[in-house]
Amino acid sequence: MITPTYFAPHGGMPGQKELMTSRAVVTEAYTVIPRGVLRDIVTTVLPEWQGTRSWVLSRPVAGGAVTFSQTILEVSPGGGSEAPEPQAEVEGFLFVMEGEVSLTAAGQTHTLTPGGYAFLPPGTEWSLTGQGAGPSRLHWFRKRYQDVPGLTPRIVVGREQDVEPSPMPDTEGRWATTRLLDPSDLAFDMHVNIVTFQPGASIPFMETHEMEHGLYVLQGKGVYRLNQDWVEVEAGDYMSLRAFCPQACYAGGDEPFRYLLYKDVNRQVML
Repeated sequence: MITPTYFAPHGGMPGQKELMTSRAVVTEAYTVIPRGVLRDIVTTVLPEWQGTRSWVLSRPVAGGAVTFSQTILEVSPGGGSEAPEPQAEVEGFLFVMEGEVSLTAAGQTHTLTPGGYAFLPPGTEWSLTGQGAGPSRLHWFRKRYQDVPGLTPRIVVGREQDVEPSPMPDTEGRWATTRLLDPSDLAFDMHVNIVTFQPGASIPFMETHEMEHGLYVLQGKGVYRLNQDWVEVEAGDYMSLRAFCPQACYAGGDEPFRYLLYKDVNRQVML
């Protein structure tokens, strides 16, 4: 298997002579945060974390996605948290893009490097520490868990490199999904996948569905159709899609177009 590539932000600030024009846009159907927006000035510090700064990509807002938050953490060596999650009813998912972190969950310690991930059920006692010589950069998804009698999610720790991608039907493998959580296990009320398109491949219809999405482009570039708009995206860009936002895409460039995808799943609509 080819070693996967993960683009991670490093902050910094643009020069005073640069144009302020960018592809950033917020609508009632979707939000696009280009990688050039992830600068030092828009980071935040979380009180539960030490030696860490963060870019909050998505949070519940009126007129937007409401089921989850998504944050990029930049953890310095020795930094991290002994008690990261302030809400016992909230589950978490971590995905490492750069560096190395030590994760302890329910008394078991794991080393996560690029491509490493962990699902942490609500109520899990866990901690994380940055390792190595430089900062580590990782995604942290958070969602309030929706209980169902008889279903209890389990801790999952793994690596993308060890999960076989599932080709989509009738695509000859040009569109494939790496499912980081077992799609047949109804205890999970969210999925985090990696979607890969080979150059020129596409989603050939306008998906319109109840699931909200967070999409972070890990590699390559493509063009996304969001509602009525065509939007160019590249590695490091982020898209947040509310429920029922029509969506399709095709991959451009000479390398795979890959993104990290969140969606809410497996639960009845509560009225």
